[in-house]
Amino acid sequence: MNVAVQQGAKEGQTFVEYVDYLAGEGFVPPNGRHWVDYIRTKSNEANHEIKLMSEDDAKQLILFSEMMLKFIYELPKSVPAPPSSP
Repeated sequence: MNVAVQQGAKEGQTFVEYVDYLAGEGFVPPNGRHWVDYIRTKSNEANHEIKLMSEDDAKQLILFSEMMLKFIYELPKSVPAPPSSP
């Protein structure tokens, strides 16, 4: 939610709307859409059912979250910004 709002999404939306916003605005790589659906499914289960996630599921969610944060925050700053147009 915080990442999506910081990237321009409106406040007060649902988790699914934030995930869709990030995917739709290009913050999720094109071949990462299945990850978005995976996260949506797992987070929905965690929000609506009282059951522990498997260790493998938790590791996969952490890995995707780490990669998304790197994609949004670290990679753009790892190369010099293009020169400004006069």
